[in-house]
Amino acid sequence: MPTAESRLPLALAILALSTIALTACAQGGGSLKPEDSPLSEYLSAGYDRDASPKEQERRAKEQQKKQEELTADCMAKEGFEYTPFTGNMSFGSAEDVKWEPEERSWVEKYGYGAVDSPMQEQMKGKEPEQTVEDPNQEYLQTLSEAERQAYQETLYGKMADPGQAGDEPVEWKWEDAGCQGRAQHEISADQPWQSDEFKPLVDRVQKFFEKMQDAPELKKLDGEWASCMGDAGESGFRRQPEAQQSIYDAMNKIYEQQAPMDPEQDPNSAQDPSDSPEMKKLGETERALALKDLTCREKTSYRDAQLKIQFASEEKFVAENKKELEAFKAAGEKALAQEKKK
Repeated sequence: MPTAESRLPLALAILALSTIALTACAQGGGSLKPEDSPLSEYLSAGYDRDASPKEQERRAKEQQKKQEELTADCMAKEGFEYTPFTGNMSFGSAEDVKWEPEERSWVEKYGYGAVDSPMQEQMKGKEPEQTVEDPNQEYLQTLSEAERQAYQETLYGKMADPGQAGDEPVEWKWEDAGCQGRAQHEISADQPWQSDEFKPLVDRVQKFFEKMQDAPELKKLDGEWASCMGDAGESGFRRQPEAQQSIYDAMNKIYEQQAPMDPEQDPNSAQDPSDSPEMKKLGETERALALKDLTCREKTSYRDAQLKIQFASEEKFVAENKKELEAFKAAGEKALAQEKKK
């Protein structure tokens, strides 16, 4: 499915918001660029943006291998067998993929890059990687139903009760995520976003980003964009991100409406929702909507104005939290230097 509920640590989500989200917003959008962000200078200090895709993949695989070994040690202490699993551990490379959502020729072809994307195009014609079976499946078959449940809870932690959680997202906590959470925490313990020392700062950053979405200047900008979209026949959106999100919501519905597969059915005979007539029609809708969106962003200078509003707010936040941000940056740079030595 195109989207899924994430159980990432809250702080990691904040870091992603301050770096990746900025990149998506600003590519080709005007004079301001993501690297101009006053706040991301501090929050991304623990990430090596200059590393090549191959080096990033090498580090990710090494980290995953170590995490699996730590998980196995933890499970053994709890009385279970666990074989480290590194099969299908491919992190891919977007080195040759062009992501240009502010270029009209790109939008005409891909829309928002949801139904169709250059990454999907890159994979066409390539042989799919051979699936490697989880080495723990044979061991799981030897356990009773109660033992398997205990095994899963030990490995992943207890699942939250849907009735108690309600509609509010559940914050990921490594203490509640079983042996995998413990291993992940140990692997990233040097990162400042994992440290109790910086939790107050991380909480303030989260509230800052949430509050910034309601800034009067941004609401005014969205109002101008929405008025333009209304003139183009798309009057159902109040904020610019809602247009793209509507496509992902529609994609999710197509996947959710897929009929459950009969256990006796050949899995290769089941229709892939991504190849369905409904998905192809949605792709056409996406491209038409994205082109109107792009035209209205251009007419309102949306990306440049958006970043000016954001960066002005960030400068104020940095000034008010300078000491803590400097300490956070120093801790991130230290963690990165230690990682490079490994």
